[in-house]
Amino acid sequence: MAGKLILASASQSRRMLMENAGLQFEAEAAQLDERAAEAALGGNPLSPDHLALELARLKAIDVASRHSGALVIGCDQTMSLDEVVFHKPVDIEEARRNLKTLRGRTHRLNSAVVLVRDGEVLWENVSIAELTMREFSDEFLEGYLQSTGDAVLKSVGCYQLEAEGIRLFNEISGDYFTILGLPLLPLLEELRVLGEIDG
Repeated sequence: MAGKLILASASQSRRMLMENAGLQFEAEAAQLDERAAEAALGGNPLSPDHLALELARLKAIDVASRHSGALVIGCDQTMSLDEVVFHKPVDIEEARRNLKTLRGRTHRLNSAVVLVRDGEVLWENVSIAELTMREFSDEFLEGYLQSTGDAVLKSVGCYQLEAEGIRLFNEISGDYFTILGLPLLPLLEELRVLGEIDG
């Protein structure tokens, strides 16, 4: 029988995806310092996809600890080039360096989703999208940074595909939901299996 469903995230895009899918849920951000949690794993470094999964688990478990009986959805996304994990740039100069590193190469968005109830992990999934940046010129890059301004600091890859960021790419492999940080199709299937939504 369906019970309370909670999204352990403050992400507007994840909330929008779930609302558009017709899900009835509450949203509550996890009280988790992601960089501190990542540093705590430093003695045993995880691959980028496993790091996303571990952070999604920690977020879901944190929120579930305050909501007995609720089914909690934890999500996280890492961006990686080979085994190097990128974080949001702190300033425009770091964004410029990151984009120069990514240009002409294929990076991955590793999107993890986990379901937790009363501290128990019931299900988990990692979906991966691969995005190839084109070989844009330095002049284009400077124009892009000027046009987008501080918006480039709001995402780990310094782009929003739904906006001007799409102009950086020449190939994308993976579904839209994974790119936005919530593998919605496998999540909906598991919610049906668990009887949380209609089949």
